[in-house]
Parts: sequence; structure tokens; C-alpha cells
Amino acid sequence: QQFEAGLSLGFSKFGNLRYVILPQALAISMPSISANIIFLIKETSVVSIIALPDLVNLMKSLNSLTYKTDELLFLLFMGYLCIILPLSFILLKFEKRLLHA
Repeated sequence: QQFEAGLSLGFSKFGNLRYVILPQALAISMPSISANIIFLIKETSVVSIIALPDLVNLMKSLNSLTYKTDELLFLLFMGYLCIILPLSFILLKFEKRLLHA
């Protein structure tokens, strides 16, 4: 129905996809995409892709040298928090922008 409505407004197939169908599809699917991105960062070592060392392995190495587990786990928590919070904020703003578009 949306495709037919876009064609009746004079959009080409590409314009119809760009201006009618994709904005609605992104607005619906963005919350699950955001959750998957955050899950991927939390559950895997994707952090190393963005030029940061793998925080868990770094914590294990430092723990074997210093045996200060509590302090190192707190630093690990803060490291992931510094990555996840800005990403969550950006994705939330993007979701809100899509919902109001």
C-alpha cells in the first residue's frame, strides 16, 4: 500500500523507497538495531576493532601482575561504561529523530 501511495504521488521507484518506505522501516526497526549494537559491544571483543585493546585481556594481564582484582574490575567497568553510554545516547537521539520524521 505504501509503495502504491508513493507511486501515486509521482515518486520513482527509487524515490518511493528513499522517501516513503525506508524512513518508516528504519523508525520501526531502529530500537532493535540499537539493542543489537550495544549487545554486540558488551558480549564480544568488538572494542578492539576501534583501536582499543581488549579490556578483559588487559585486565587479566594486570591482575596476574598486581593481584588487585577489585580495582581492575572497577576500571574494566568504567572502560565499558565510557564506550556504552555515549553510544547509547547517540542511538537514542537517532531513534527519536526517526520517530519524529
